[in-house]
Amino acid sequence: MRLISRHIATTLMSLLLFASGSYAQHHKPQLVVNIIVSSMRANDLTRYADNFTEGGFKRLMSEGANYTAAYYNYASTSTAAGLATFTTGAQPAVHGIVGESWWSPTDSSHTTLIGDNKSYPIPFSTGAGNYSAHRLIAPTMGDMLLGADGSSKLFSIAVDPLSAIVVNGKRGIPFWVEKNQTHWTSTSAFIESLPQWISDYNRYDTNSYYTLPKWTTLYNAKRYHNSQVCVVEGINGKTTQLITDVNLKLANSDLGKMCYTPAGNTMLLKFAASLIAKEGLANDAATDMLNIVLDTPRYIATTYGPESIEYEDMLYRLDKDIAEFLTYLYAQVDDPSKIVVVVSSDHGTSPSYNADSKVRDRVNSRQMEVITNAFLGAKYGSDNYIIGYANKALYLNHQAIIAKKLSVDAIREEVATFVHQLRGVAIARSATALRNASFSEGRAEFIQQSYYPIRSGDVIMDFMPGWIIEDSDIRSSSEGGYNYDRHVPLLIYGGGVKHQTVHRTIDMTNVAPTICHIIGIEAPWASTNEILTEIHK
Repeated sequence: MRLISRHIATTLMSLLLFASGSYAQHHKPQLVVNIIVSSMRANDLTRYADNFTEGGFKRLMSEGANYTAAYYNYASTSTAAGLATFTTGAQPAVHGIVGESWWSPTDSSHTTLIGDNKSYPIPFSTGAGNYSAHRLIAPTMGDMLLGADGSSKLFSIAVDPLSAIVVNGKRGIPFWVEKNQTHWTSTSAFIESLPQWISDYNRYDTNSYYTLPKWTTLYNAKRYHNSQVCVVEGINGKTTQLITDVNLKLANSDLGKMCYTPAGNTMLLKFAASLIAKEGLANDAATDMLNIVLDTPRYIATTYGPESIEYEDMLYRLDKDIAEFLTYLYAQVDDPSKIVVVVSSDHGTSPSYNADSKVRDRVNSRQMEVITNAFLGAKYGSDNYIIGYANKALYLNHQAIIAKKLSVDAIREEVATFVHQLRGVAIARSATALRNASFSEGRAEFIQQSYYPIRSGDVIMDFMPGWIIEDSDIRSSSEGGYNYDRHVPLLIYGGGVKHQTVHRTIDMTNVAPTICHIIGIEAPWASTNEILTEIHK
């Protein structure tokens, strides 16, 4: 009995030391860099490995911890939700970010996640900077870092302001690309004016140096795995399928020529290197954090499709950019354990289909609104019953329903039953059912993990595998919540983390607590607080 008691006591002490950050006390990093490659699927690391360099993705896989079965376990796998889950360690049902926008059930007003009229643009924003993080609910790991140590620094950068703000949180400073002049900017919610070095960076139009005057393949065309192509040149000798259903309006704009081509990744990582030097990151004992959200892979995946040569070539160029960035990054310290690099994604993306395909796996959301409204109108009298569609959900006009002395809960159930009959809809659950029942398995559980009462719609849907919303601007989308969307890469490199390949299934909510544990700070308040134990092995 004494031996058993002693064993239990030793085990408990080990767990306490583990939880209190004893690991971090020996390996506390000076800098954590989180790189989010938007829309990257987990199997991209293996599918394209033969053309990766030794210093980019391969370096991270062969020397760091490679989690091959990392999943987001909810249904509405949007960019906003994925970034929030990555940085808060919580599901959308907890952190409250269900999408970029939603409708209010109280007054039917449309609300955007980062919109804020109390914030104003700063120079180089050309009037487009009324953004803030005031609608973010759960603290991010960056918020926790600055709360633990006021001398730490937090920066987040992205092409898209939503990406930069969501991954950043309410503390620290996010920067993004202004859409008219493609200069770096932020908003008064975070900073009153740009640092002089960024103003100079913009004044010299530094971003434009990385524009591709002509997009050609990086390697010989025969080395490419994909065959669909639209704008990339230099593919003679390879059998290709010309993509003809792409709307190139965005891609041909000044912003598009930069951000809808591999140049978007290059300019972001070049800016990241300048930021590290100019802001003195990793220069003292306090841990700093830099979040880099690469939106360009998402732009390219949605515009050309993940089966395109455009997407594949972008990854090869990104691999070389990451190799160069890693070389620069680790040259800043005398000990590699002082810098931790995490590479992952906010979600994957769906298969894409050509316009001339006989199979058109698309859901027309506007048509769904009209048909559903007509169904209710035929039964209860003509009115505007449907406010709109967003986040795979229909939002009902509560005021109109109540004015007719009808039950909102009853109408929700009727609509859920009705939309089951529509093409492409696999599951529909009413908000009432999601509030009053607990689903512990299957797709219903994933839908419930995406549901946040005051922001999600009244009837939440799941589409059939491969189906996405009809949109002339996109060939692929990420919001399906199937394996091609949920399964993402996860690489943790440096900081004393040993090389290993981990095949067990892990939830992406574990990443933020793990990073905080490595730093030696409290996990984000809304997180699961479960860490990836392999970092100690």
